[in-house]
Amino acid sequence: MTSICYNYVQILAGVSSRNAFPIANNSGVMMRKSLFVLSLCAAVASTIVSPSLLASESSSKPAQAVELKPTIARGDAAAGKSSSAVCAGCHGANGVAAIADYPSLAGQGAPYLVKQLMEFKSGGRENAVMAGMVANLSEQDMQNLAAFYAEMPAPEGESVDENLAAGRQIYQGGIASISVPACMGCHAPNGAGNDSAKFPRLGGQNAGYIIAALQNFRSGTRANDPGGMMQMVAKRLSDAEIQAVANYVQGLH
Repeated sequence: MTSICYNYVQILAGVSSRNAFPIANNSGVMMRKSLFVLSLCAAVASTIVSPSLLASESSSKPAQAVELKPTIARGDAAAGKSSSAVCAGCHGANGVAAIADYPSLAGQGAPYLVKQLMEFKSGGRENAVMAGMVANLSEQDMQNLAAFYAEMPAPEGESVDENLAAGRQIYQGGIASISVPACMGCHAPNGAGNDSAKFPRLGGQNAGYIIAALQNFRSGTRANDPGGMMQMVAKRLSDAEIQAVANYVQGLH
């Protein structure tokens, strides 16, 4: 950069690389221009930092972590309780559904509930009844409802003996011959689920709802599972196997 500026000043001043000769009648003016250009070049050069210097500076400073903040504050359970009356008709006043085909919400992980409510609204999970119920809910409303139900005691259902052993085997050990993994790998040995991964609580859930959910995953009617993993699992299960695992998780707690 310095050599370029120097050569440019030499040209303006009328100096050849071999011998100097003044430019007639304008040498003073041209010299002032030369000094101005030289000053300008020096100022520009002072702002240019070599790659090696940048590398040394970047290596000497620790990387700054970028903090990602949620757009919506954590749900308010009290506010969720006040708006949950409309949900009680299907899911029970205390979050425990009395009708077997409807899911109990009590004790369900808040991240999972928010995900489902948002996807009912967006159409990611298709259900005409729930789409109408959530149409006017804001994300904060959803967070509030989820916080309320997450704080409620989870239901403690009962299993029948008929296919309990088969259901236990699927839940705890899977079915290796058809590449069905153990359910407890994602949903926990006690059926509590995994909040950080948004995997739902299954323990104590109504068997009728579990059967319907697995059948919907199997048919593709429901397709809001991450990576399609529940669809892949459900497609490998027979009706008898679905009924067995649903019976087992209903009594799991």
